[in-house]
Parts: sequence; C-alpha cells; structure tokens
Amino acid sequence: MGFNGSTFYETPHIDALAGTGATFPNAYAACPVCSPTRGSIMTGRHPVRIDVTDWLKGMPENRIRDKRLLQPQDRDELGLEQVTIAEHLKEQGYQTFFAGKWHLGGEGYWPEDQGFDENIGGCDKGAPRSYYAPWKNPKLPEGKEGEYLTDKLTDESIALLRERDEESPFLLYLSYYNVHTPIQANKQLVGHFQEKANHLQGKTPWRKEHTARTRMRQDQPAYASMVAATDRSVGKVLAALDDLGLADDTVVIFFSDNGGLSTVQRLGPTCNLPLRAGKGWLYEGGVRVPMVIRAPRATAPDTVVSTPVVSMDFFPTILELAGLQQRPDLHIDGVSLVPLLQGDSIPDRTFYWHYPHYHGSQWMPGASIREGDWKLVEHYHWDKTELFNLADDPGEQNDLFRSHPDVARRLLASLHSWQEDIQAKLPVPNPEYVAPSASERSRISKP
Repeated sequence: MGFNGSTFYETPHIDALAGTGATFPNAYAACPVCSPTRGSIMTGRHPVRIDVTDWLKGMPENRIRDKRLLQPQDRDELGLEQVTIAEHLKEQGYQTFFAGKWHLGGEGYWPEDQGFDENIGGCDKGAPRSYYAPWKNPKLPEGKEGEYLTDKLTDESIALLRERDEESPFLLYLSYYNVHTPIQANKQLVGHFQEKANHLQGKTPWRKEHTARTRMRQDQPAYASMVAATDRSVGKVLAALDDLGLADDTVVIFFSDNGGLSTVQRLGPTCNLPLRAGKGWLYEGGVRVPMVIRAPRATAPDTVVSTPVVSMDFFPTILELAGLQQRPDLHIDGVSLVPLLQGDSIPDRTFYWHYPHYHGSQWMPGASIREGDWKLVEHYHWDKTELFNLADDPGEQNDLFRSHPDVARRLLASLHSWQEDIQAKLPVPNPEYVAPSASERSRISKP
C-alpha cells in the first residue's frame, strides 16, 4: 500500500482511508496463507484451535519434493460447530452480507451456512478461474463477457447496502479475490504501470531464500494493476457509504489474509521489503500485513498504533465497537483493540504461528513465536532454529540464535508449551525419505 511506503503501487483511496483512521504497522495474519487466517477472523480463534492450519485443501502430496516429513492432516472446512462473527451479530439483530472469496469449505459450509443472510461469490474456490467474465462462480451472477470480477463484487456489495433494511444494523464482509493468482492484468489500468516499469533501471533483483527466490523490487505491471483495481473498488464502497449517509455510523476495517507472494522457486510477482520473504513463509513478509480501522468517534484521524495485533482480534473489537457484550468463550484467542483506538494500551502478549505444512512457495513445515521485539522461527524440515530482534532487524537478516542462547531457549520452550497446551498437530518423519546430495541441496539458478 502507498501508506506503507510503496511508490510503484498506487492506492490513493486506501491511503485516504488510512488517513481518516488508525493504521497498524505491526498487524499480523494468524497464518501466512489464506484459509487459516480467514477462519481466525470468522471465529476469533487461532487456526490450530479450529483445526484449519493450511489453505483448503492444501498442497497435494504428489507435488511435494524432498519430503522429509509427513505433514499433519487438518480439516477441509470451517466446522459448523464454530460460532462465527456473522452468526453472533445475526443473533443481535444484524443483517449479515458476504461478498467475494470464502475458501473455508465446500457446499454445506458456505457463508450462508455460517451466519450470512446473503452470499455473493463465496464458495470453496480460493482463486477465480479468471478475473474476467465468464468466471463460472456458482454463487455469483455471471457477468457480461469482459466484466471485471472485482468491479462486479463491488457493485453487488453496494446494491446490498442500498437495498438493506434501514432499520437494522449490518455487517458487510467484502473479501476481494484480488490480489491472488492468476496474476491477470486489469486491462484498463496496466498501461500506466507498464510505463512506470519501463523507467526502472536494470533487471528485477532477487535474493536467495533457502530453495526459493524472493523478488526484491515492486516492478510487475500486472500485479500493480490488480492492486490499483482493488483500490478503485475500495474507493467506490467508501463513496457509497457517504452517499447513503452511513459513513459516520459505520466502522471500516481494511486487512489482508497474508503477505504478498514474493517468494517462490522462480520469482514471485511482488515484493514486501523491508520485510523478509512473503506468502507461505513465517518470516515477517508472510504474516505482517497492512491494516486500517476507521471507527467514527472511537479514534482520531492519522492514528498510528505500533502495538502488535492479530486477526483473531477483530471479533472482540467489532463487538465492543457495536456496544455488545464480549464473548471470551467464543473469541478465546483475540482481544478488543478499542483501547488502542482510543489512545490507551492493552497488556503485552506473545504471538504464535503454527504452519506445519509444505507450501508451493517452497516453505517447509515450521512454527514461530514473537515476544516483545524477539522473533524465533523453528524450521522442522531443515532442523534449524533462528532468532531475530525485530526492533533492530525488521528484515530478519541477522540470526542471533547462537549469540543469545538464553533468549532462544526461553522462546523455544514457550512455543513448545503453547503447542502442547493447544494440542497442535506436528509433522512426523517420512520413513521413505532419502536425503539429497550436497549438490542437490545447493541447487538454485544464478541471477
């Protein structure tokens, strides 16, 4: 986003939203991939607790190379026994609308089965067939040939707002498929970014990340056009709130379910600098995401909240902003952020990530913990543990594991204790694994 320092991408509407509310430079997704984070937003519970720890339905076993470990099996859907924010708000008299990407289970587990009155486009698919009609989405009216998916979701969402019962409050959960593969240029916008890219010097730089590559510059015109299309649609929704006289009574939350896809075997389409790696990885680039909350009468414009927060916090925050009673029995892993919005503080917390799966980004199973400025990453596949101080090294380039053994031992013990307490599933050794040779381990193309 522009408000996070990007100069290649252009997000004027989202930047304007950020200027009217609070931004969170230490906001975290509960997982470096989509479905677990989406489940954590819906329930206020850690992905481990709802047993959705990978994107649904995860990477097929036959696509995993160099499989030293057998990854655990998690659920293929968000269980119906979970109480979602939509179900709880519906009980309190709210109209509940969903539009966009769901990716939390197949038919029978769609938004309408989890508390939403209306479902526009939400199904089991994590990515669209195409961003241009025909998109063949079972929950989205088919568009005219050439119609853009993000614009369609925006128009349908605004229609829901215009046709709502004006006597009842509402929740609109608008979840764009942008920006996600397939990386497909927005035809109206891509020319501008192609021109910007033409003025950049040299080939795209990259950095080795284990067996993958990380893009080191934002310079992909198609991706930039998709970001701009999202920004344009956010602007349309905000304008609709103004037109309908709702802006002063509506909380707006902007968030991403994981970091940008910067790190893959060849080269990802975006760059998350100064953060390390991206989607699929437990380094900061995979889990630290842009976040804005505009809460009229609750927070002053241009507020910056440096306190770390996480996606489980939305459930209790929404309840407090709506004047509803907290339900810690439901949102057990989240806390209300309202004190932060009002300039106060909340107790310090330790944050845990558990991603025991192989991912197409070349991430191998592991877990991580953040306590204060300290961040520890445990790699199961590589049998390696790293320690970083995020205050001094937000890009996680200086491994302090050997120089601060006491800190590393404490954090590792805390991570393992949490995993035991929450009954996290761990990978197990693969009895058929054959270790690669030294030459194979160092395999990666030259720049």
